[in-house]
Amino acid sequence: MNTKFGKLMMAYGAFLVAMGLVGYLSNPDKATTALISGGLFGGLSVLWGILLARGQSWSRWAAIATTSLLTAVFAWRASVSWAAFSEGQPEKWVAATIISFMGLASLLMMALLSGGCALRCAQRQVAT
Repeated sequence: MNTKFGKLMMAYGAFLVAMGLVGYLSNPDKATTALISGGLFGGLSVLWGILLARGQSWSRWAAIATTSLLTAVFAWRASVSWAAFSEGQPEKWVAATIISFMGLASLLMMALLSGGCALRCAQRQVAT
């Protein structure tokens, strides 16, 4: 297994943890879920990255599944936050921005993971 995907997945996980911490620090009274979800899913993504780097091929599918779920959740939460902001709740700007960045990072990671999967499948077909 290419360790490049493992390193990228670890960096993505660290980014999620950092964004969860930033979200929490922006509003400690109401953003406890940002800290928990960023830490939990960021930590899980780091774990997938470590397993990818060690050559555990099954972890690629776990990383794809987790990142797909996160992409959908961040898209939903960002749209709700931006809608609240546009309806006159300026305090939602920070949350909307952070969640949007997390969603974009998840979308990029999905593109990288799925592109790598497609490339490996094509290489296997050519080799056989």
